[in-house]
Amino acid sequence: LATGLAVLAAAPAVAGPSAPDAARPVVTRAALDAALVAGRGADVDFVEQEAENARTTGEVIGPDRSAYTLPAEASGRRAVRLTPGEYVEFVLPSAANGITVRYSIPDAPSGGGITAPLRVAVNGTHVRTMTLTSQYSWLYNQYPFTNDPRAGLLHPDWWITECQCVPSATTPYPSISTPFRPTHFYDEQRLMLGRTYRAGDRIRLTAPAGSAAAWTVIDLLDSELVAPPRIRLLAANVLAFGADPTGRRDSADALDRAIAFARRTHLKVYIPPGTYQVNRHIIVDDVTVEGAGNWHTIIKGREVALPTPAPDGSVHTGVGFYGRDAADGGSRNVHLSGFAIEGDVRERIDTDQVNAIGGAMSDSTIDGLHLRHTKAGLWFDGPMRNVRVTNTIVVDQIADALNFHTGVTDSLVAHTFVRNTGDDGLAMWSEKTANARNTFDHNTVQSPTLANGIAIYGGTDTTVSHNLVADPVREGSGLHAGSRFGAEPFTGHLRFTDNTTARAGTYELNWNIGLGAIWVFALDGSIDAAIEVTGDAYLDNTYNAIMLVSDWPVKDLYSITDVRFRDVRVDGTGTSVVSARAAGSASFANVDARNVGAVGVNNCGSFHFTPAGSEFRLTDLGGNDGGWLAPWLLPNTITCDDRPPVSPPPPPSRW
Repeated sequence: LATGLAVLAAAPAVAGPSAPDAARPVVTRAALDAALVAGRGADVDFVEQEAENARTTGEVIGPDRSAYTLPAEASGRRAVRLTPGEYVEFVLPSAANGITVRYSIPDAPSGGGITAPLRVAVNGTHVRTMTLTSQYSWLYNQYPFTNDPRAGLLHPDWWITECQCVPSATTPYPSISTPFRPTHFYDEQRLMLGRTYRAGDRIRLTAPAGSAAAWTVIDLLDSELVAPPRIRLLAANVLAFGADPTGRRDSADALDRAIAFARRTHLKVYIPPGTYQVNRHIIVDDVTVEGAGNWHTIIKGREVALPTPAPDGSVHTGVGFYGRDAADGGSRNVHLSGFAIEGDVRERIDTDQVNAIGGAMSDSTIDGLHLRHTKAGLWFDGPMRNVRVTNTIVVDQIADALNFHTGVTDSLVAHTFVRNTGDDGLAMWSEKTANARNTFDHNTVQSPTLANGIAIYGGTDTTVSHNLVADPVREGSGLHAGSRFGAEPFTGHLRFTDNTTARAGTYELNWNIGLGAIWVFALDGSIDAAIEVTGDAYLDNTYNAIMLVSDWPVKDLYSITDVRFRDVRVDGTGTSVVSARAAGSASFANVDARNVGAVGVNNCGSFHFTPAGSEFRLTDLGGNDGGWLAPWLLPNTITCDDRPPVSPPPPPSRW
């Protein structure tokens, strides 16, 4: 593993110029040539530029795909490290009056974060000084993590890769260095520039001399032409109910009064430009709440400790818009748009309801929000139906960006952009009650530091289409279908259609093996629903493109049968195109592969190595180009190499 990752660290991560041209901006999507992902992912208003493609006096770090490193969590697995006095300079590709900077600065020695300045200049003239912070970054140790870099193992009775042992059952007790497993390094900030600058103008970010940060890592710059504030005259304006747009006074009660008035008078609630302090949940039902745009209207709150735990186990509350609990009938006809929610969540406590959007909201819409620094961006607890989440940005979350949890049906997430989650980016979890007839379409998920880009846990008739997923870091990968976490079984169909992954197929530290860019996992039961994978592209895979796996203790109990792959392209694998570590079967038609690092099919089946061959059977339906599915591999030749060596592929290119 170490050898393979070291080789990967030496390989280029992005198809692009070998040396940046200071006069020509390099525009990418998920650190890829935009032509490679045309028609996939979210339509967004900003333009992305990677720091490693810009002019700099700093040091380009990476590429590296090892967990717990700054390059591994960067978009494209590369970034620029500045020491005080150094800069990185971007050329605007189009007119812009707002920027987003994704960055990392060190933690405090004892945890809790520091702040540091970043000077912003345009065409050589100082415009603003941003105050960067690491207060929302830097988690350590085993799940559910700690903010203390000096802490010993949270779970000494868990097996860990570092010593290949269970420390509490090992004599002598192994030496575990601290900080143990640092992760979740990056944060991002948006900044209005005060005026509109033209294409070709130069944005310079400088770590000033005397900065408290020994280094500042810049990952990327997003630039945007932000529209003027939206004005709504005929509405229940929250200012009339006592809301404070300066953020000095708490506005939660004022929002409640405006919502109650709007419901009585059948008006919308309007939140004008400003920053509004809200430190608890705002309950919404049968109401429309509009802001002036998510750059202009910001709902911001502290995390507040509760005097006694709530019935649901929460020990904190914080800013969030919540539908009523499903057990109380839920909410319906809720429409939220055009504002930002900024929380204050710095640790992971799974029982806490400190999400930006929560509860149950049927027949509702969420559009054009910007969600940051909450536990999960949107966590819906059903049963509920017909919620549509569109054109929303979810960044810097401690857990998921969005989760359809328990009986969510007939719902859609589209054109939503996700970056830097501490768990699955987009998930559907059919715990206790099955989700049904839901779709994730045209979304972008980048750099989840834990778990998967898009994960489906059970459910009926699910579609995952036209999404772009890039740079998952550890204990998950790009696209995932899992019979796990107590989910109801998969039934009907599960369709993965026209998705693209980049730099996925990660290393699974608990199993000490590589995953697939798409992986199907039978843990709690067999998977025999109709799983159809059509039109996907798996680019620059760290290990495998496709994996079908069951955990060792249940490998003789559960299987994965009749998964169908058609019209799929694989451009680059560190190991195989297909890795089978379960009993079952799959078919392949027009699956083309190139730049394959190991044997095309790594077929271990359920590890009995019978004379009749592997317990996993592959069917060739024709058109599988690239030589990866040779006749001698069919239907179930054993080709098992438990941990094949990694051979890094070249950067992906147009097919």
